[in-house]
Amino acid sequence: MNIFKKVIAMNIFRKKTTPKDALRTSKREMAVATRGIEREISSLQLEEKRLVAEIKKTAKTGNEASTNFHFLPTNLIHYISSKWLIPFLFNIILARQLVRLRQQITNLQGSRAQIRGVTTHTQALYASTSISSGMKGATKAMTAMNKQMAPTKQAKVIKDFQKQSAQLDMTIEMMSEAIDETLDKDEAEEETEDLTNQVLDEIGVGVASQLSSAPKGRIATKTAAPPATTATTTNNNSSESSEVDELERRLASLRRI
Repeated sequence: MNIFKKVIAMNIFRKKTTPKDALRTSKREMAVATRGIEREISSLQLEEKRLVAEIKKTAKTGNEASTNFHFLPTNLIHYISSKWLIPFLFNIILARQLVRLRQQITNLQGSRAQIRGVTTHTQALYASTSISSGMKGATKAMTAMNKQMAPTKQAKVIKDFQKQSAQLDMTIEMMSEAIDETLDKDEAEEETEDLTNQVLDEIGVGVASQLSSAPKGRIATKTAAPPATTATTTNNNSSESSEVDELERRLASLRRI
């Protein structure tokens, strides 16, 4: 009874063997058995070579004894024949041993092939077990993911995402249009200012040239002038006033732009 309890306790505290450990143990045992069989096959093959050589040697001795002495007397031939018969019988015994030896080699080679087949089958079983374990883990993971990913919740999330994405696209488009309008307005104002400055520069140059040609000095007091001189001065003043009015109109039109 105590021994039974000890065995139960040993089984309880013994580490559980995994498929990988079982495969490793099986491969090690099969490798040891295969090496033992190969050593036995090698020794039997050496014995086979020795038997073949001995059979050849004995057969050669018997042939020489039976063929080289046919010209001798009859009683002597019978004696030599008895000498030849013994090697012949010995060759028969050796040949039977050789046949049995070759059968043993064939059986051992078959056993080695069976062991290799068992090893391959064990590896295939371990691969199937690994695939089964992987599929079991993947099934658990997919089950947990399916529980968390309810179809209604996922549809709502996708719908909200599409809505927010469309709103973001509209916002970006509006901002782009506003930025483009601002940049276009700034460019138009810059072009208007450049054009105005250019025209003003041209006007300033024209006025400066006209002012440089104007008479300098103090304005003379009213004196009696000849009629011809008075008429000429009146014509000059009217032409200058018309040019100034024309320049003012051009400046006003540019400012309205």
